[in-house]
Amino acid sequence: MNYKEIAKETIGHLYKAHTSIRKSGIDEKLIALAELRVSQINGCAYCCSYHAKELFNFGIDQDIINRLPGWKYTNAFDSKQKIVLEWTETITYNNTDWQQIKEKLQHSFTEREIIELTSSITLMSTLNKLRITLAEED
Repeated sequence: MNYKEIAKETIGHLYKAHTSIRKSGIDEKLIALAELRVSQINGCAYCCSYHAKELFNFGIDQDIINRLPGWKYTNAFDSKQKIVLEWTETITYNNTDWQQIKEKLQHSFTEREIIELTSSITLMSTLNKLRITLAEED
């Protein structure tokens, strides 16, 4: 189903929001990292491929991209990346300990950055689910 064409205005608004987040000033590499992790959790093959290539094009080493599913068990990610990944998983899995993680975020990010990051994570989950359920298989 060509959902992007059928509901062009609605889907267009989602992509405009995505563009707005990318222009918000938060490090695009961190946003792309979160988007790839959300896509991995949700199982969106197209989005995983897209964001992995994007990270590689941003200069992230392929070995680091490959380690993303096991980020908790490697030193390949810095502390800022790890808190972003922890927040990503907390939101995506709908964990109840989000307040604790949010407090950690406040030590490294501004309120605006936290809002943009959270918006990116939730929006990517929506885009994943649209792609998985409505798009033709890749």
